[in-house]
Amino acid sequence: MRLFPVMLGFCALLAQGPAFAEHPTDPLSWLGRISNAGQRLNYVGTFVYQSGGHVETSRIAHRVDAAGEHERLEVLDGSPREIIRRGAEVRCVLPDERTVIIDEAQGRRAFPARLPVSPTGLAENYRVRKGEVGRVAGLEAQALVLEPKDELRYGHVLWADTQSGLLLKSRTLDHHGGVIEQFSFSEVRIGGEVDDALLESRFETGEGWRMLNARGSNMPVEAAGWVLEPAVPGYTLTSVMKRPLGRERGEAVHMVFSDGLAAISVFIEPVGEGSKAGLGPLSSGAINIFKRAIDGHLVTALGEAPEAAVRRVGESIRPEAR
Repeated sequence: MRLFPVMLGFCALLAQGPAFAEHPTDPLSWLGRISNAGQRLNYVGTFVYQSGGHVETSRIAHRVDAAGEHERLEVLDGSPREIIRRGAEVRCVLPDERTVIIDEAQGRRAFPARLPVSPTGLAENYRVRKGEVGRVAGLEAQALVLEPKDELRYGHVLWADTQSGLLLKSRTLDHHGGVIEQFSFSEVRIGGEVDDALLESRFETGEGWRMLNARGSNMPVEAAGWVLEPAVPGYTLTSVMKRPLGRERGEAVHMVFSDGLAAISVFIEPVGEGSKAGLGPLSSGAINIFKRAIDGHLVTALGEAPEAAVRRVGESIRPEAR
């Protein structure tokens, strides 16, 4: 099984003070406020991720200054992992493997910056409404409900701090309303200074470590050589890149399809004829994966979207007719 696209997909699926503005009244304005807060505020906190019987705790520190965004996220349970962000550069630190994967931020972010910069288009694929006001991590929180208009995307409930707009809790739901996964701050400090020490890796990544450069190079859509036919409703192509696969393995084409909230990545890499290893569907929490061989290539589709959507994207990717 080829792990690089999957590892890359998972690592990729990772202001000076709070903006105390008047509370917006309509739900779309709330979504815009949540989007801005996650990227423009300083905050430090601990949050819990739950999916089925799996529970994982992480610590996050985020600062915005004249040099841009700085962030450190450390998983506190199980195998140690860190994601370090410096402006556009993201480093996924895997101490057990003594490996650092270096990439660039590609739009979609991890909790609590889960919403796109411009969330207004979400109304095309989701019914958005305000829920009740409750409390999360000791703070008053406004609930926002996003109900999908079809079975090609998950439902979501978001709880935002009423004062700053920062996302405090996020719940992903299947089409029956069951909880697939949840992120929730257990404690958080919003605003104020964030010390440099909170943003630095605690691992010495020097001699003996592998540094994997996963940075891609953007390419024109028409140069990809692959198309999505037939189209999958609501999902549009947002970026196309070429990514290195390592020595003697060439490059993969990386295409991203999104509805503004859900995103499905497709990695297309050359493989030997007749290779059948690891084909078919696979799931992990809210993330579904589908693999398929076509014309001497392995197509890997993965994303935080229902299995039906990931499968349809994976099955619809095909070489462009010349």
